[in-house]
Amino acid sequence: MITAQSVNHHKLSPHMPGKSSVEAKKRRVERGVGDEQLTMQTFLALMLSHIPPGKWLLSLDRTNWKHGESPMNLLVLGVVIHGYTIPLMWDALDSTGTSDTKARMWVVSQLLRAFPACRWRGLVADREFIGAEWFRFLRKKGIKRAVRIKKNTKLDALRGDEWFGNIQHGQYRCMVEKAGVFGEVMQVVATRSPEGDLVLIATDFDVLDTVKLYRMRWSIECTFSSLKSRGFDLERTAMTDPAALERLFGIVVLAWLNCLQIGVFRSQERPIRRLKHGRCAMSLVQYGAQLLIHALRWEQHLLHTLFHQWTQPLLPLRQQKSGVVGY
Repeated sequence: MITAQSVNHHKLSPHMPGKSSVEAKKRRVERGVGDEQLTMQTFLALMLSHIPPGKWLLSLDRTNWKHGESPMNLLVLGVVIHGYTIPLMWDALDSTGTSDTKARMWVVSQLLRAFPACRWRGLVADREFIGAEWFRFLRKKGIKRAVRIKKNTKLDALRGDEWFGNIQHGQYRCMVEKAGVFGEVMQVVATRSPEGDLVLIATDFDVLDTVKLYRMRWSIECTFSSLKSRGFDLERTAMTDPAALERLFGIVVLAWLNCLQIGVFRSQERPIRRLKHGRCAMSLVQYGAQLLIHALRWEQHLLHTLFHQWTQPLLPLRQQKSGVVGY
């Protein structure tokens, strides 16, 4: 999958080892993806082995696309590290629209069994993930929240855009006292995006931490992008069965994480070149995939070192800072 940079079975098959026919290799790929032993608990155990000790920010979002007329809709929860969100739990939704509170609570509850709340720095999420029952659930589980809310959300007696309607881009404000937000007493931090949208964040953090942490929510969009068109072409899959889609997503995430891990390892000795405008020439995932593909094809003596890295937690990233920004 790493060398093919695709989930399409026809493209994967020629990269399988052995002298059997391409058709036979394609059947091997199909059996592998269809293996019911690849459960969510298996994927979670493998993913958690790569998470360093300490407290980490969690991000929650959906990714969706279509195969013909069939909708694909995945709810994903993961840890924010190195400018990406590493997926730890995911759920293929039956509906084509937004997730419901029950699905969100299930995903969080499943992760809490293996990754307790004491290791959560907090949870960031966009405007889709709001509601009284949901906010109350997170508080009872001991999870701090930094969730964007809609501008028409009632904050005590007034709407959010009535409280902060005159705020300008680059400004950050909060309410003098905490307000009632979906039945929860929370602080509300406001700013305005470069596009002019009012950004309201219901939070359990102070103002500076809220701004810093919510910007990191964009990391999950970076992950989705590198799993799809900029990486493994996940949208090319024809799997519409929810269980099969969840297994495929887990396999892709493992391949993606291996590339990220090797990218971080490689950047310790040779940082990614920066272009004139200051951005990196390629992402950490692309940087790792480049070395992995080269080693698999031409320098297999490097594989022992690279395989060793896969058994370790992710290294800290010292040479470069995350460029993740946005709302």
